[in-house]
Amino acid sequence: MLTIHQALAPNQMQSQSKIGLAIAGGGPVGAIYELGALRALDESINGLKMHKLDVYVGVSSGALIAASLANRITTKEMCRIFMGQEYASLSFDPEHLMRPAYQEYFQRASRLPAILSEALLSMIRHPVQSSISELVSKLGQAVPSGIFNNETIHNFLKKAFNITGRSNEFDQLLCELYIVAVELDSGTAVRFGNETNRDVTISRAVQASAALPGLYPPVEINGHHYVDGALRRTLHASAALDQGVDLLIGINPLVPFDGSLANSDKEISEQKLTRGGLPLILSQTFRAMIQSRMEAGFKKYYSSHPFADLVLAEPNRQDEEVFFTNIFSYASRKALCEHAYQATRKDLLARRSELNPILEKRGMSLNIDLLKDTQRSLAESIGEGQSSHANLARDLSSVLDNLDDLLDDHQSS
Repeated sequence: MLTIHQALAPNQMQSQSKIGLAIAGGGPVGAIYELGALRALDESINGLKMHKLDVYVGVSSGALIAASLANRITTKEMCRIFMGQEYASLSFDPEHLMRPAYQEYFQRASRLPAILSEALLSMIRHPVQSSISELVSKLGQAVPSGIFNNETIHNFLKKAFNITGRSNEFDQLLCELYIVAVELDSGTAVRFGNETNRDVTISRAVQASAALPGLYPPVEINGHHYVDGALRRTLHASAALDQGVDLLIGINPLVPFDGSLANSDKEISEQKLTRGGLPLILSQTFRAMIQSRMEAGFKKYYSSHPFADLVLAEPNRQDEEVFFTNIFSYASRKALCEHAYQATRKDLLARRSELNPILEKRGMSLNIDLLKDTQRSLAESIGEGQSSHANLARDLSSVLDNLDDLLDDHQSS
């Protein structure tokens, strides 16, 4: 589903177009959806390269993708990596994101005797004032602040940038990158990558932005603790618009599921949701909250940044495949990315009359012939199966990708 808003007037103060990409969070499922959508946008718009834009903004899992694109890692290569293809430049296993935070468990457990002693002494000294709720409150200090270890996010990105020869420093990028997290003590949103927050590594900033409370512990950076950036806003697109971006592309994978709109049997859809238990109920609740803030925030940009064209890609609310996907299944992961790729292609073709004026102003256009090719698959788009296990084959694949890039640049110049 595309939301398109054309600028109210051209920006007379800006001679050259500036394109930005804002990617929201959504956990592993959201990241896979975003990759499929981004790949479709990348190949379907002539003159647009998602890894060569001017400004990137990433929140939570979207921060990982934004950081990779800002480092000139193509959508093609990212799809190969996250789909677990044998000839990708590095391997990725989503289960690594679900490793228990043992160190956090041990640290909290070691404090339990002192907490119990303090609580019991308080009850003995002030028996009238003490209560069970007070005891429970004190014992809450021994509960881990996160279930899973998010150090794996930092380690994965650090390794990825090292292996692929990219940079883990904001200052060395050829574009602007903003990773948004929320400072826990103040509740304020912080943009890593701006002038006052550039001394942190990109991988650490992404780890902080993806630290969803309850799942991952807060991340300490320079004496401050940070949690998921989505707690304040969903997209944080203003970080790009404030830098003079006049074409903003947004990707938001989190929309609530509406069984009444689903193509399949309504009763079956509703049963899937209720029988899914607490995880699905929480997911639906979280998605509904995110979506309402997303809509409100996006509409504000119409007046706050009247010179910018806005294009937002989201799943349809009746999309069961997005909501019920098991991201830890390789087959499901692959199917979801393919699904997002095809859904975005259909949206682009259906909305071409609205998109063309926006693209033409910047010397770009939709590749209509490609979009009308109903047999085209994501596997074909990223060259799946054209290389083998050999390092030489992987290197050759990378060289060919770079050659395609150079040829496209030459044709557009």
